[in-house]
Amino acid sequence: VMVWLRRCTHYLFIVVVAVNSTLLTINAGDYIFYTDWAWTSFTVFSISQTLMLAVGATYYLTFTGVPGTATYYGLIMTVYTWVAKGAWFALGYPYDFIVTPIWLPSAMLLDLAYWATKRNKHSLILFGGVLVGMSLPLFNMVNLITVADPLETAFKYPRPTLPPYMTPIEPQVGKFYNSPVALGAGAGVVLSVTFTALGCKLNTWTYRWMAA
Repeated sequence: VMVWLRRCTHYLFIVVVAVNSTLLTINAGDYIFYTDWAWTSFTVFSISQTLMLAVGATYYLTFTGVPGTATYYGLIMTVYTWVAKGAWFALGYPYDFIVTPIWLPSAMLLDLAYWATKRNKHSLILFGGVLVGMSLPLFNMVNLITVADPLETAFKYPRPTLPPYMTPIEPQVGKFYNSPVALGAGAGVVLSVTFTALGCKLNTWTYRWMAA
C-alpha cells in the first residue's frame, strides 16, 4: 500500500509543481513587451525562472534519484509554455516575437551535477545550484537576441500598461549597468543554491507526509 501511495503522490506532486511552475513563469519570456523596462524585467524574470526551475527540478530529481529527471521536468515546463504562448499567436503576434524561456540546458546541467557527483545531494545543491543560476540568464539572452527587430516589432503591438508610478519618464535603456545577464546570473548564483536546497527539503517533507 505504501509503495502505491508514494507512487501516486509522486505523480500528483510532479504535475502540481510543474503546472504551477509554468503558470508562474508563463509570461517570463515576454521581456520585449515591457519595451521601456526590458532589461529590468529580464533580470527580475531571470530570478523567477531560476526559482521555479531549481525548486521543481531538484524536487523531482531527488524524489526519483535518477539523473535525467531534471531535464524531463524542464521539458514539461517548456511544452506547457509552448502551448500557452499559442495564445499570443492566436492574438496575431508573429512567431518571431513570441519568446519562450529556455530551461532545458540549465536543467541538463543540474542532472549532470547530480550524476557526476554520484548522486550526492549536497554537491547537487552547491554545484547544480550555481550552474543553474549562472546559465539560465545567459541562455535566455541568447534566446532573446534572436527576436527579429524587437523594438520595431514591440511598438507595432500593444504592450501591457504600467501603473502611473511605474511609468518611465524616458525609456530606461541600459538599466542595471547595461548588463542584465551579469546581474541576473550574479543574483541567480547566490539565490539558486537556496532554491535547490528548498527542492531537496520539499522532497524530505513529501516522504514524511506520505509515511505518516
